[in-house]
Amino acid sequence: QVQLVESGGGLVQPGGSLRLSCAVSGSIFGINSMGWYRQAPGKQREMVATIASGGIINYADSVKGRFTISRDNAKNTAYLQMNSLEPEDTAVYYCNVDVRPTVLRRAVYWGQGTQVTVSS
Repeated sequence: QVQLVESGGGLVQPGGSLRLSCAVSGSIFGINSMGWYRQAPGKQREMVATIASGGIINYADSVKGRFTISRDNAKNTAYLQMNSLEPEDTAVYYCNVDVRPTVLRRAVYWGQGTQVTVSS
């Protein structure tokens, strides 16, 4: 069984920084892509950043230049470094992973979500 554990959310002032982590545990053959999505109140969930197993990275236009996604394959962990945070970044952030539980199977999992609030 695959589990995702997120950490790192919290309350920060505008211009501040936070670092989110997403650790994947369980019996898996490999991880394809890892990513972060967010959902603000009254809005649809949106992609923030994704990183593929080969290192290809995508960012939402709204976070380019401020957020950095990375992954540690040895630890099966993804990170999202968020700098220059703005009130518009306030949302619940969800980790998303595309894994191979076995060499032939593929499955997508979501984390439980972590709240990020940017406010003075």
